[in-house]
Amino acid sequence: MSDPNRVSPTEFLRELRRSRHSEEEAPADDHDVHTAEELDRGADTEVEREVYVNSGRGGVVRRRKATPDVVRGNTHLSELFDRVNVLLGDESVEEEEEFRPRAPETLAQTGLTSEEVEKLVMKFLLQRGSATGREIAGQVKLSFGILDPLLKEWKTERMVAFKGAAEMGDYVFTITDFGRERARRYNEECTYFGSAPVSLREYLKAMEAQSIAAQEADEDNLRSAFSDLLIADEMLERLGPAINSGRGMFLFGEAGNGKTSIAERVTSCFGSTVWIPRALGVDGDIVRLFDPGVHIEVADDSQEGLFDLSGVDPRWVRVVRPTVVAGGELTMSELEITQNPQTKICEAPLQLKSNCGTLVIDDFGRQTMPVEELLNRWIVPLEKRYDFLNLPSGKKIQVPFDQLIIFSTNLEPKDIVDGAFLRRIPYKIEVPDPCEEHFRKLFEIMSPKIGIVYDADAVEYLIETHFRKAGRPFRNCQPRDLLLQVRNYATYKRQPKKMSRESLDFAVANYFSVM
Repeated sequence: MSDPNRVSPTEFLRELRRSRHSEEEAPADDHDVHTAEELDRGADTEVEREVYVNSGRGGVVRRRKATPDVVRGNTHLSELFDRVNVLLGDESVEEEEEFRPRAPETLAQTGLTSEEVEKLVMKFLLQRGSATGREIAGQVKLSFGILDPLLKEWKTERMVAFKGAAEMGDYVFTITDFGRERARRYNEECTYFGSAPVSLREYLKAMEAQSIAAQEADEDNLRSAFSDLLIADEMLERLGPAINSGRGMFLFGEAGNGKTSIAERVTSCFGSTVWIPRALGVDGDIVRLFDPGVHIEVADDSQEGLFDLSGVDPRWVRVVRPTVVAGGELTMSELEITQNPQTKICEAPLQLKSNCGTLVIDDFGRQTMPVEELLNRWIVPLEKRYDFLNLPSGKKIQVPFDQLIIFSTNLEPKDIVDGAFLRRIPYKIEVPDPCEEHFRKLFEIMSPKIGIVYDADAVEYLIETHFRKAGRPFRNCQPRDLLLQVRNYATYKRQPKKMSRESLDFAVANYFSVM
């Protein structure tokens, strides 16, 4: 049954509006005058606003959402309305963002059992010794309201004890000898005591709502993402459709022409963030998903201060759409869930960390693992858009394979893969050598960034002497590399940092000595 004393957000705002009307004595403007019928309706009068909701294809669609007219034109009231709805759990209000994990109010809503939470807390106190209830809640990323009754229950069972009082009705909890013994047994199973895990079911819902396949990037998005690169319009015309496919592409061409730089900027075309869980829980196994080495966390201002008014489940973290790069060091173990034999902590594979983003396989064809082995591992996921992973317990789970995969290689794709695999990568884009005009422009752009005075005559001398006469092809990386050598030469000689024939001859002799 609903609480009769509980006031809905709409009722709260209606009372606020009525109280303001009764207190105001100044005459109203014309646009503030309402008829008697309108006043009777009060805050029930509504205007429409745009919100985003999940669509059937795993993306989002824009719909109109009614908002009380008392909120219209008042930013503070609008924010208050949304926050009250979140805190009071009004199901009629939809979030304006594509996906936002709502904070659970009960233990059942977390999808966890009290035993799973107990393991995390006991292992934390085994290392820490003592902590306040709110510190423990912050460690396992659960609200204090959920954790407080569990702590009192564990005190009754003599696993923890009160060490002292803390602020706001909290206590300092210390682990007892009985609790310490139990925590040691938990530690033998797994030493993890970080954020409480999110269920696989909730993770699948989140990935469906934030799918990369549902995103779109237009010409302006591409130009913004590649604004720091000098890239031909023809290349952008080919990249645009490939990026919007949300599936995969080959980037091939000579070394030094910027394939990796292009691949790393593809994700920023979508210009959005996604929510991912810090850890996944599957039948007792905990898999760490959030990786600060590949994920860029986006701070949420509403979570700052004494109270968290964001309404977001702290077990989730908001990150920039991920771009995961794997080079020649890629091994088969990085494509599977791995478990540390000492700590028993599981780590998510690269493709899981890159979901809803981009996975770049750099120097494809030069991995230590055979190319055929990698192709066989991914040929089905590329077709079906889902993958199967094996847990240490032996259980196999199905997870989304939802990322834009880019294979970057110096080799011809047809020379390293067969036709069946090429069919599953619909776009094959060659990154060509720069034209002479772009080559000159690169010197002009890079000179001030490196700290060298640009000299057009010196560039003309370089092109004529060391490229045209030598029959040497242009590469996009050469202006930067040669200018760095010019700067180092000038520093050594205590000369002004500017381009000269002498310094360019020196740079070319070093750079192309074995090329």
